[in-house]
Amino acid sequence: MTASDTRSGSGPAGAPHTGPGTAADRAEGSARHPAPYSAAAPPAPGAEQDSAVGRLAATVERLRREVRAAQAAADGRALIELAKGVLIERLRCGPAQAARQLSELAEQAGVAPLELAADIVNQAARDHVAEVVDDFVRRTGGTPSREDGDASVAVRLRTAESAALAAGDTQRMAESLLEHALAPLGATGAAVWTAGPDGSLTLSGHAGFGTEEAGRWWYVPPGVATVARRALDCRETVWITSLTGSGVPSIGRSQYPQGGRVAMPAGTGGRVHGVLEICWPAPIGPQPQPVVRQLEALAELCAHTLETLPSSTVYPPGISREFADVSELADLADGLYDPALVLTPHLDAEGRLADFRIRHVNHRFQDPAGRPRSAVSGALLLEAYPMAAGESDLFGKVERVYATGEPFRARRTTLTALVDQVPLALFADISVSRHGGGVLLIWRIEDETARLARLLQHAQRLGRVGGFEEDLATGEITWNGQLFSLYGRPQAEGPVSLQDLTSYAHPDDGVAIGRFLRAVLHHGRPDSVAFRLQRPDGVTRHIRVIAEPVLDDGRLVAVRGAYQDISSQHWTEVALAATRDQLAQTEQEAAERNRLALQLQHAIMPPTRSPLDVPGLDVAVRYRPAESESLVGGDWYDMVVLPSKHILLCVGDVAGHGIEAATGMVVLRNALRGLAVTGAGPAQLLSWLNMVAHHLTEQVTATAVCGVYDPATRVLRWARAGHLPPVLVREETAEPLPMPQGLLLGALSEAEYEESVVTLEPGDSLLMYTDGLVERRDTAVQDSLNQLLTTARGPAPSLGNRLDRLLTHSRSDTDDDTCLIGIHIE
Repeated sequence: MTASDTRSGSGPAGAPHTGPGTAADRAEGSARHPAPYSAAAPPAPGAEQDSAVGRLAATVERLRREVRAAQAAADGRALIELAKGVLIERLRCGPAQAARQLSELAEQAGVAPLELAADIVNQAARDHVAEVVDDFVRRTGGTPSREDGDASVAVRLRTAESAALAAGDTQRMAESLLEHALAPLGATGAAVWTAGPDGSLTLSGHAGFGTEEAGRWWYVPPGVATVARRALDCRETVWITSLTGSGVPSIGRSQYPQGGRVAMPAGTGGRVHGVLEICWPAPIGPQPQPVVRQLEALAELCAHTLETLPSSTVYPPGISREFADVSELADLADGLYDPALVLTPHLDAEGRLADFRIRHVNHRFQDPAGRPRSAVSGALLLEAYPMAAGESDLFGKVERVYATGEPFRARRTTLTALVDQVPLALFADISVSRHGGGVLLIWRIEDETARLARLLQHAQRLGRVGGFEEDLATGEITWNGQLFSLYGRPQAEGPVSLQDLTSYAHPDDGVAIGRFLRAVLHHGRPDSVAFRLQRPDGVTRHIRVIAEPVLDDGRLVAVRGAYQDISSQHWTEVALAATRDQLAQTEQEAAERNRLALQLQHAIMPPTRSPLDVPGLDVAVRYRPAESESLVGGDWYDMVVLPSKHILLCVGDVAGHGIEAATGMVVLRNALRGLAVTGAGPAQLLSWLNMVAHHLTEQVTATAVCGVYDPATRVLRWARAGHLPPVLVREETAEPLPMPQGLLLGALSEAEYEESVVTLEPGDSLLMYTDGLVERRDTAVQDSLNQLLTTARGPAPSLGNRLDRLLTHSRSDTDDDTCLIGIHIE
């Protein structure tokens, strides 16, 4: 099988191969069989082809094809010549014998001489291209057939390499890359960008794009976001599935709008020289690793070409390009007033950037660790300053500048040096820039005087303070920049004398300014005055000026002082005074409301009341108002003998505080009294009271417990609406009554309540209370209730003493109202 029988398959986008064999194979065939002069197809019949213009166009197209065929043949011959050179070196033979040996080996192997030449060069070079071919072979099973494409990969890459080496410019190189290596992968365009020191991109070579399109993209200014710019900024390969979907512009967008793009940085030895951008006519997806490695090899080939082709500088004999660049940088560094280092890249054994060598230190050098110039010059950057790879990442910034050419500048950067193995941190302004093959690192260490001056400027700016000095002997007046800003006065108009201060002030402040000037200028005393400054822009500012006389043997010679803008302070004081007045009025209104609510509460429900005169029954009441008048609540109680001689017992708690809670309590208490006259049971009474709370009040919600006691039978019927149950004290026990179901008042328009019945025995005591007796912020209600039961079990000489003891030992901390009523069966 010959090289012309090899197929490369479809490209990354899945596009079919456009013709049999690779471009290199076709070149080899063209070299063996040159096309005759009449190789062009005969023109189609028509008036246009019969014209002179048509014949001229056909001739031009034929000549173009012949030129391309000649170039392809030359590229193939260059690869064969490289293989001959390898055979000459290994076999110790002449060129003619090497040519015969190559032909015989190709005939014996059954391959084309071009394929054999690629194999020979791969075995001899063992470079990145050879690694790509070996990787391709491994991934295809270790021993692939020729149909698997391993020979095609080697031929394509080696032919592209030889063509790039033989090319005289980057344009020819781009054409060779597309024709020999990229077209078999389905690519239809290639662009080679050169990175400028300012971050710009220049189109050095292109293939597959029209001349007009290339003219529009020949230069990309710094900061313009393109596909190549992404690869240059991140220094990594950028894959774009579809150019339209990404929204990033690039060359050939109108020609291949849906096509995929790959942009790869082209760099050597840690320095990025440019970007190789490849275009496909259709969207591309994730690519197999062999294809990725082929593209990386092409980018590396492109980088070597960019590094060598632009070089046109002629240096004196015995002086290398790198040393000449360093010499120019050294002269530049010596002319600076700041410490400067000239750095050149230091590569490892594999050609990767490992460090930077300090090639020159200028005369103004100031080492943070106090070392002399000789201790730093010639050393590696990370050896001299190991902390450069630490928190400040100074080494990373130098590396990026060398790679991209974009300068870096930063103010007040932390510069850390080791002094006797102790890190010493200093602040410095850093500047890093690339010049040819070297890097210029400049730093300006911040001394104490400059730091204090900067702090003073910041303080004056933040405090809106401007300083001045007035020489009374010469009349010279000195203002700083902040004072001109306070006055709203251009510096070209000069400063204002203290004598002319009244001309810029409000007329009503003239008297105060006059006293200030007499104290300073005539009596020689420090003084200050606040006045309203009327600026030329029509803005009035409140200014305070402080002046201090400078005396020489008792004679006034100068005045120094400062102006301060106190406008914000003035208006803050005005607003604060208005707020104080409004707050005092609000506090007075709130106190009046609380006083009225407290009077209303005490008028309806006094803290103590006369006991009920019921035979065989002892009744006691305790009411403890809130300690703060602002927390007047809605706790209420009621005990009344009904017309049926039954006794109504109830306690309740309206949600909230203040006048609203007090008025809601009055409504519910009076409503319950009126409803109880009907003789209805406690459950029915709470059901009606719920309707009152929901419909006849403004969103009042409350809890309550209501009981009706029959003295004749000692039977208590009771119901609850979300309230704590009553406590029954019998002999030495105290337990809460079992709780019936009952929703709090006012929550729903209609609610049903369960009713419980308990028969009291002589000696029993029944306690009803509100949550102000037991509620704590840090304790569960059940725990507080258990403490209440423990207190209630203790013996008491009377019912009133028992209630007083409950109030005394209450651990409630909510500062809420507390209602407590009790009955004792005699």
